[in-house]
Amino acid sequence: MTQKTPELLRVIIAGALVLLVVHTLGRFIYTPLLPWLVKDGVLSLKQGADIASWNYLGYLIGALLAMRWHRVAQIRKILPWALAINVLSTLLQTQAETVEALSVLRLINGITNGLVFVQAPSFILEWLARHGRATASGLVYLGVGFGLVVSSALVAIPAQWLDGPERWWPAFVLSVPLAWWGWCQLRGLDIPEPLEKALSTDITAPSMRLFDRASTPLFLSYAGAGLGYILPMTFLPMLASIELAPDSFLVNGSWLLVALATLPAPWIWNKLGALLGDALALRFNYILQLLSVLAVLLLPSAWGVVICALLIGGTFLGAVLLTQRLARTLHPHQGPRLSAALVALYGFTQLAGPWLTAQWLAANGSLQGAFWLGAGALFWGLTWALLVPEKSK
Repeated sequence: MTQKTPELLRVIIAGALVLLVVHTLGRFIYTPLLPWLVKDGVLSLKQGADIASWNYLGYLIGALLAMRWHRVAQIRKILPWALAINVLSTLLQTQAETVEALSVLRLINGITNGLVFVQAPSFILEWLARHGRATASGLVYLGVGFGLVVSSALVAIPAQWLDGPERWWPAFVLSVPLAWWGWCQLRGLDIPEPLEKALSTDITAPSMRLFDRASTPLFLSYAGAGLGYILPMTFLPMLASIELAPDSFLVNGSWLLVALATLPAPWIWNKLGALLGDALALRFNYILQLLSVLAVLLLPSAWGVVICALLIGGTFLGAVLLTQRLARTLHPHQGPRLSAALVALYGFTQLAGPWLTAQWLAANGSLQGAFWLGAGALFWGLTWALLVPEKSK
């Protein structure tokens, strides 16, 4: 059964806006905010890395909870609450005057982000699959790309008029209407009870194991992706502020470059996956991600920042959508559960990145030196991606 284009677009846009709220206005806006919060005296660089780790720990917890609550009926109940609490945590961050308070709020923000980031795309993918449009699933991630552009503007434009915790206000004000409209469109999706039961109890499914010969390389590869991409996505603007002149465009503009490169990325990788096959497209994606981190390490500062921003922005969402879709191809009988497991693993390795960076900085290491960890992780991811089959044999 195919779905009419207007309704398909409405569902894709709703999912994109939900991800925009939790994953950019809730999560990644912290990246361009960090240099300002350090400048305002709210945080030190090490405290900023520690707080990022609390957010990624929350993301891991949220993804693990999504593994438990993976059935459609559970998603219908949990998703609106997670979305609402995520927006509320952004509001409370406008009042967070201490490192401890901000750490707790970023933890809560991460938990709800992890839940929504797993549940919303999985919910939509099952609806799309029912209507014969599963290949459109990657378009939901356009919300993240567009959200990075929005988050850059929400930080840069009012930067001279806001100070400290006040810098969270623009994100909250925009989150409220977007979250409300997005959920209003998703809550009525027609995924019937029989399909829901099939996802979790279908006795004809070959296995309910998460790890087998087909899926294990995909898990190991995705672990490398999580650790590899999170360093530039968390610290690239901070690195630019350290290595470049204060009046350099890249101090504030590096995040804008990431955002602009991210904007078309879901469409591009969605298309490449359809043309080349998701497994081959994923390998190409890892090569570009690896080059993005090596650019910071091996090229002059300004060129390295620019190339890293463009390549990491143009690839990280591609790895997400290709991996998620490839996972469902390998094990279509447990799509939402497998998706949650992959995001949980991604969340764990993301948590490790800022924590290891904080330890490195505490030992008087440089921020640039920490990026070697990301390069090694992406090489690991590429190696295992070479062993991922296009479909289960």
